[in-house]
Amino acid sequence: MPFGYASPEQIMRDKADYARKGIARGRSVVVLQYVDGILFVAPNPSRALHKISEIYDRIGFAAVGRYNEFEELRLGGIRYADINGYSYDRSDVTGRGLANLYASNLGRIFTESIKSLEVEVVVAEVGDAPDGDAIYRLTFDGSVFDEHGFAAMGGQADAVLGRLKEHYRESMSLSDALEVALTALTEPGGDRPPVEQLEVAVLDRNREHRKFKRLAGAQLDRLLAASGPATPPAAESPAESPPESPAEPPSADSAEKPPPTGPEGPFDDGSPPL
Repeated sequence: MPFGYASPEQIMRDKADYARKGIARGRSVVVLQYVDGILFVAPNPSRALHKISEIYDRIGFAAVGRYNEFEELRLGGIRYADINGYSYDRSDVTGRGLANLYASNLGRIFTESIKSLEVEVVVAEVGDAPDGDAIYRLTFDGSVFDEHGFAAMGGQADAVLGRLKEHYRESMSLSDALEVALTALTEPGGDRPPVEQLEVAVLDRNREHRKFKRLAGAQLDRLLAASGPATPPAAESPAESPPESPAEPPSADSAEKPPPTGPEGPFDDGSPPL
């Protein structure tokens, strides 16, 4: 046996472990359906490097992992969509076709290259009705998963997926879907990502022509305000029993005060990589 030999099974196993570790270092991305389309939500501290993008009229793209690697995939998808839409018809560009293209490229790179890509990708297409929506999740080795209702990838994807399954329901409004996504992305007892570090976009079936739209600024603030969990009314404290000895009359400074609110200010999210 020659020195340094490794079986093909061991090589593939090492590549897969390497890719999974790189993807797990990124922040989770959530994609889910709502009544009017598909919602993308991702914690992202960068304002210039997007994890969520438009590919074509009805098709959106989300990724986690190494930015330079999934950005190359995104640009290749745009070129594919533009060429096919121009050569044939715009309706001939589909999410399934794009997912097949990505699966072919990812599988070839995983098999033939020394290093596999450290990326996981979602291709989503919005239809004229909810039954026509499609969400495809692609892993580093070219495997394709046809997701129904929602998908999660990167970071603690299994935990995020579990919270999505617990809270997701069909035909949610946009504000409710955003609330479910943020709940899934937040560890129990942890702080939600600050709004300035949220990347949010939708594929809205009610828009003309190009369905993709980013949500930011005042519009995102209004959605977050509408989606925020309702604050339960403060419970009235039980009446205290009278003291055994007469107490001094309360002063004006000791009047009943409103219940304290939670701390305000920026949250510490740890700033993991994309």
